[in-house]
Parts: sequence; C-alpha cells; structure tokens
Amino acid sequence: MFDFFPSRSLTIYLAKTFVSRILAVLLMLVLVLQMLDLLSESGNILAQPGNGEAELMRYVGLRLPQLIARFLPYAILLATIITLAGLSQNSEVVAMKAAGLSAHQILAPLLLSALAFSLFSFAFNERVVTRANGTLKAWVDADYGPIPDDPTLRSNLYLSDGQNIVRAARVTGEGRNTVLHDVTYYLRDDNDMIVREMRGLQARYVGPGWMLDGARQFDVGPAAQTTLTEPVLIARDLNLAQLDFRRVDADAETLPQLAASIDELKAAGRRTSELEGKWWHKISGPLSAVLMPLLGAVAGFGLARSGQLLARSIIGMTLGFAYFVVDNAALAMGSFGGYPPLIAAWAPFVLFFLLGETVLIRTEE
Repeated sequence: MFDFFPSRSLTIYLAKTFVSRILAVLLMLVLVLQMLDLLSESGNILAQPGNGEAELMRYVGLRLPQLIARFLPYAILLATIITLAGLSQNSEVVAMKAAGLSAHQILAPLLLSALAFSLFSFAFNERVVTRANGTLKAWVDADYGPIPDDPTLRSNLYLSDGQNIVRAARVTGEGRNTVLHDVTYYLRDDNDMIVREMRGLQARYVGPGWMLDGARQFDVGPAAQTTLTEPVLIARDLNLAQLDFRRVDADAETLPQLAASIDELKAAGRRTSELEGKWWHKISGPLSAVLMPLLGAVAGFGLARSGQLLARSIIGMTLGFAYFVVDNAALAMGSFGGYPPLIAAWAPFVLFFLLGETVLIRTEE
C-alpha cells in the first residue's frame, strides 16, 4: 500500500463502512422519492385508457435510473457525514490520529470509494440514464399512451418569430415536409404584450412562413373571438434551422452523440454554448461524488470533546448542498452565455475542492 493510505485492514474497514452507508442512504432516498413521484404521476398514467399496473411499473423502471443518477452525490455526502460522525463519536478518529494518521490518510479510503462510484455513475449515465431519459420524455409527450413510431417527432416546442411566439404541441416531419400540430401563435406589440392569439390544428411549412389550418383568432383588446374559414400565413421569420436546433436533447444523448450534434449545429452557424456546457457537465457531474467526502469531512475532525459534533455535521451538509446550488447556477449562467462552457462546468468543482481542502486543513489544525 502507498503511504497515502492507512494499513490494509483499516483501509478495507473504512471503505466497507462507507460503501454500506452510501448504499443504505441511496436506497432510502430513491425509495422515498420514487414513491412520492409515482403518487404524483399515477393519476396521469392511469388516465390514459388501457393503462394499468404494468404501465405504473414501466414508469418506475424509467424513472428509477434518473433518481439514482441525480441523488448519488447527495447519498455520498450524507454517508460521509454519518460515517465520520460515528467514527468521531466513538473516538475512532482520535485513535487513528494517535497512531500517526493524518486527516487525508483517514479520508483516503473514502475518496477512493467515491471515485469508484463516480466511474460507475459516468458509465451508468451513458449506458442507462440517457436511454431512460429519451424513452420517458417521448412517453410523457404522448400523455403516457402509445409512443408514435416516428423518429422525427418532437413535442412541446416554443419558438420565436421575431417578437412573436409560436407554440407547437408536436412537430413531425423533416425539411419542407415539417408540420406543426396543435399550434398557438402569440402576436405581441413593441412592449412585448400579447395583442392577439391564434390557435389552429396544424401549420405546414410553405417557406417563408407557415400555413395555419382551422384557425381561431382571439383579439385581446376587444376580447373578440373569430373563426377563420381560410388558412392563414403566420410566422414568416420562423425557419427550419430553429426546429433542428431544438431537437437536441443533451440529457438523452451520450457524450459521442452530443459531440456530433454540437459539431452539426456549429456547422450550421448555431449557438452551442449551452450544449457544450452540458457536454462538459456529463464529466464533471459524476466526478462531483469525489468532492463529497472532502466537503463532509469537517463532521469527523476537530476536537471530539468540544461537543460540537452536530454543528460540524451541519457545516458539512451546508458545504455539500452549497456546491450543488453553485453548480446549477454556473451551468445556468453558461447557458445564457455569462460563462464559457468549460468554466461553467468545472469552476464549481475546482472552487469547492479548494474550499474543502482549506476547511479540512484548518479543522485539523
């Protein structure tokens, strides 16, 4: 063993204790959240004619990978605090320090275990979660009914036509054969206030613009509704390239697939900073599990006789949850173009790594 690790027996003991608590906490979180989520969605699932227990189980099977991937870092954080708080309370940390081990040596088995979970999380996201995301999204868009066998199907899109907005419940077809279904067209004035709303069954691309069939028009000023007997041309500034850009779902694509999508959009002259940030986050996100033992380590170190175990545990939880808040905020800023994609995905990781090291060193002193 390297000097960075304690003895073989102690390494195995700490790793087994930590891993068992990770699995226990993750199981508890996933079961509770899955139950609550199923209760909230079961009405929508069973509202579809013909759906029953099999569809409920199908929903659980598709939702479960998402919950595991999302809450694994939280489980590692809580398991770190539970493990180290227990070791500190039983004076095991004091015994290890008396044997000459530093705080980093005590944390080494936990960090190694967290790294293994990070690698598992990355592979799990690429092989399982992306497929579950794509299937579940298509099923939800079909109102939990039969999923249309159409690879070009897209749903619930909001698109800009200058200052006006087009909403389409579904989009089918490609190129000049593209059709918008259940269309709502919002016309806005210079103050971005809606002055007219037009609803239609479908809109066919005629380039430029879209021909809306079966339209009903509502004028906000006089509060008058009119049924139009003839098709009407709308959204002259809405082109097919905007629809192609909206088709990329980063959560449902693997790293190579998303990289290829980004290259295609770049070649078309589209802005890709949001997708690039999500590409990098597919790597930094799973790796965040390695940070959790470092951020939660404050719960196990410090003077055991000070009686501040609860306060140290709260500090550890605060640091861990603060990371997730900052990480989401940075990713959102990257989507808006406030940060470069690489910075948006990795800056929180580096910042909290340095913060965790600082807190650990200060606490140990």
